[in-house]
Amino acid sequence: VQLQASGGGTVQAGDSLRLSCVGSDRTFSSYSIGWFRQVPGEGREFVAAIAWGSANTYYADSVKGRFTISRDNAKNTVYLQMNSLKPEDTAVYYCAADYRGLPDSDYVTRMFEYDYWGQGTLVTVSS
Repeated sequence: VQLQASGGGTVQAGDSLRLSCVGSDRTFSSYSIGWFRQVPGEGREFVAAIAWGSANTYYADSVKGRFTISRDNAKNTVYLQMNSLKPEDTAVYYCAADYRGLPDSDYVTRMFEYDYWGQGTLVTVSS
């Protein structure tokens, strides 16, 4: 599956953005989708994930209550609604897909479980 992430931009602290991740595969609904982010010079960290099938959702503690992940399988799209943005949310955001991934809160945070990655979209939050 090919993934296309979009929706990044430059906003002020407290603003909102919605990221989209569009998949090319007609079996998109069978993929768990995760969002990760990376600051230049640092490692990539887990942000949120949504499971295939159950659509269970998982969040990093740093974004819980502010970010919401959702999916629309009819549009082959997963969204990441980001509210109350903070300067520390500044990063390149990547979406990733894992075919029939295990709906487990530890499993979904592991980058190496995801087989397909999008190109990333930059989010910049100014104070």
